[in-house]
Amino acid sequence: MTAKRKPKVGIGLVGSGFMGRCHANAFRSVAGLFDVAAEPELRVLADATDDLAARAAATLGFARGTGDWNELVDADDVDIVAITAPNVLHAPIANAAAAAGKTVYCEKPLSTTAEAALEMTRAAEAAGVVTLVGFNFLRNPMIRLAREIIDSGEIGEVTGFRGRHAENYMADPDAPHSFRTDPQGGGALADIGSHIISMARFLLGPIDEVQGECRTLHATRPAEPGSHERLPVEVDDMTHALVRFASGVSGSLEANWAATGRTMDLSWEITGTRGALAFSQEAMNELLLYSNAPGRRGFTRIEAGPAHPPYGRFCPAPGHHLGFNDLKVIEVADLLTAHAGGPAVGPDFREAYEVQRTVEAIQSSSATRRWVSLRPGP
Repeated sequence: MTAKRKPKVGIGLVGSGFMGRCHANAFRSVAGLFDVAAEPELRVLADATDDLAARAAATLGFARGTGDWNELVDADDVDIVAITAPNVLHAPIANAAAAAGKTVYCEKPLSTTAEAALEMTRAAEAAGVVTLVGFNFLRNPMIRLAREIIDSGEIGEVTGFRGRHAENYMADPDAPHSFRTDPQGGGALADIGSHIISMARFLLGPIDEVQGECRTLHATRPAEPGSHERLPVEVDDMTHALVRFASGVSGSLEANWAATGRTMDLSWEITGTRGALAFSQEAMNELLLYSNAPGRRGFTRIEAGPAHPPYGRFCPAPGHHLGFNDLKVIEVADLLTAHAGGPAVGPDFREAYEVQRTVEAIQSSSATRRWVSLRPGP
């Protein structure tokens, strides 16, 4: 018997840099690992020029390329618009895609300001389109397991949170200026701090108040690679913040892209009255669970395996490990489910806007040296 062919869903991708390649890989891989309602078909890739787009389209498996993202958004054969373009372009592309009735899959941060993110959110909600934002670290089965443990009450009442996202890619004072150090890039807090903020909100809910300190460790950087000209840095290299959650839990956050020795320290620890949880992306296939029971006190390592869906989609045995790109495939599987009318698991534009609000509240607190309230939001 011949298997029934699944319908196709047309993919348009804006941007072919690192994240663009991750998206393309995920769209190519997902149907072989998940029982998707419709198979992605890579149709249009847009980039800065026609030549660049044509070369990237051929390399990444798209049917055609274009130097005009408007052409991609308007294409009748594109159903999902994936945005991995520079942050400043997220808003115009996403708003045009929503107006065209397309599902919008946008990398984080949603935009360069909370005001623009709110405009995008309202435009997408008014159009009634599906949205998803690329906080792909939330797709780790260990993170889902942690929330299940918290929600079940296994560690008791949560009493504290400590979260950190630290990397070393800007530790060198001679690392040149880039889109990351442009004020529209937002600095360490917006670039990587948004990940630990999204993680904190996913695990413990909304954040009500913040008090932060943003610091620039390297006051100048080369204008470009190899340049002797140095320009001032107007963004943070490191930020610390105290946070109060709506639930009453208090804690702290750190974002640091100049953390010598750290490559991917997206980590957190949650304490409760009967136990605790700890996690680091540097050991992303493990979750540490502390039991406070007499005679059993100590952290137990829970290893990712088929018992933690959707790990089993990738491997039938524990200990073989998921990786960064696997999380992107899981994210795309969730996107396709929502596009087909299934349950949306987020984070959607509304949630990404709340993350951006939190970033700007911490920046405001640093400037005013005061606690800043995040409630109520528009």
